[in-house]
Formats: sequence, C-alpha cells, structure tokens
Amino acid sequence: MQHGIHPQYDEVVFRDRSTGDLIVTRSTLASRSDLATVQVGGRSLPVVDVDVTSHSHGFWTGTTRTLDSEGRVQRFERRYGGRS
Repeated sequence: MQHGIHPQYDEVVFRDRSTGDLIVTRSTLASRSDLATVQVGGRSLPVVDVDVTSHSHGFWTGTTRTLDSEGRVQRFERRYGGRS
C-alpha cells in the first residue's frame, strides 16, 4: 500500500437524529475538520448526524405503516368499473 494517497480511516460516531442513538464505527469521514466531537467511552470522537439508521427505520423496528390498505388496481376498478 502506498503511503500518503489514502484517506485517514479512524473511529467516528454516527448519531441518529430521531432517536439519539450512537453507533461507533470506522470511516474516512473522520478526517473532516468541520465535524463536532462527542465523548464516548472516555474518548473524544468526531460525530456525523444521520437521518435514518436501523434504530429508527420502520422496517427494522417493526413499526412500518401501510399507506394504501387496498391495492391500486382494486381502487381503480372500484372507481372506474371492472374490466369488461
């Protein structure tokens, strides 16, 4: 591996905006200087705010909502009549 051409790969914290959960992982985003820091386990790590994680996404939490309880075809047929 050549030195000096690869981005810095260090620990970073991803924070879920809706739940506030913290996920510590490694990323190349750690090299950005505009990131705020947060104390985790006695260490100061850069934090990246994200909108959705597995802690808040409806598929993973089991709280998905069905917006259309009947299908689009059935609604179309009810509105405009069935096939002739």
